[in-house]
Amino acid sequence: MVTFLPTAPGRLADVPSFHRAIGGAESNVACMLAAFGHTARWISRVGADGFGDHLLERIAGYGVDVSSVRRDPERPTGVYFRTAEDRATGAHEVAYYRAGSAASAMSPRNVDPAAARTARILHLSGITAALSPGCLDLLRELTAPGPGRPLLSFDVNHRPGLWRTPEAPLLLLDLARRADLVFVGEDEAEEAWGVTGGPRAVREALPEPGVLVVKQGPRGATAFERTAAPGTLDPDAAPGTFGPDAASGSFGPDVASGTFGSDVARGTFEPALAVDVVATVGAGDAFAAGFLSATLRGLPLRTRLRHGHLLAAATLTAPGDLTAPPARGHADRLAALDADAWERLRLGPGWTRAEQAQEEAITP
Repeated sequence: MVTFLPTAPGRLADVPSFHRAIGGAESNVACMLAAFGHTARWISRVGADGFGDHLLERIAGYGVDVSSVRRDPERPTGVYFRTAEDRATGAHEVAYYRAGSAASAMSPRNVDPAAARTARILHLSGITAALSPGCLDLLRELTAPGPGRPLLSFDVNHRPGLWRTPEAPLLLLDLARRADLVFVGEDEAEEAWGVTGGPRAVREALPEPGVLVVKQGPRGATAFERTAAPGTLDPDAAPGTFGPDAASGSFGPDVASGTFGSDVARGTFEPALAVDVVATVGAGDAFAAGFLSATLRGLPLRTRLRHGHLLAAATLTAPGDLTAPPARGHADRLAALDADAWERLRLGPGWTRAEQAQEEAITP
């Protein structure tokens, strides 16, 4: 979507003007991954209009492959407006204008599944499932178990205002159970599924995914990971289905050596960083991008969580839904800090550029 960000705080009725930006859960993740040095492809539909031009140009500018995006001559590009207040406050407002949009018309009939299945990781979101029955059908097809499916990442992203059916929570739960890697907020699990009692209770309600990440807001995140003996990955198992690339170790030594087998009894918690928050929108997408980046690199579970927190911190300290991540080397050095140094670290606006500027200043 095209996002309109307010130039001043206050109600939508009172904000005098807006800045144009880009937004969307999956496109945010793709942009962050591409900017962080990975190859990323975004698959969607946009209108044959100026806003569609803007989205394609900006997303491609991050290094994302947009060749699989289709233009719809009959439907417009979706847009939304939001206020400057934090999403967690009652003053926060969001106005979506995406009913009848080009993206809402996606379905198995007009999206090429082969373009998605060639990826090492396919990342999907519950927001797309909410847009239309056709979009829900598409996600059901992409999440269907079977040989050759890439590692499937799913962000629950429960947005009650987008759904038009009381069955939404059960639909999201079904999609999550089909995935290999799931991101869900502790608050989302309570709101959607009535799950209380912390991350362990969420895992008990959602035992199927090989990796489950329960986000706990400013406190941190807990990840649960199944373990198995090397060589026991079953390409025909469901859920947690793996194709030849995954089974042969294309996700790095940590995953290939048996991250996805029988469940473990405890999770791994990693505290979030202290940050000077500018805006919270988009932080969940950035967290997913950081975790997925570290997954692609075969990094340990705790390091994957730290990379998620670092990329989330980049977005939290910037005004828009999307911002440039830190250099990968900078993120690696921060992720390698000992526990005390990590907890003492505090990041503010501009921190992602600080080290680069310092290095440029001392370069002859």
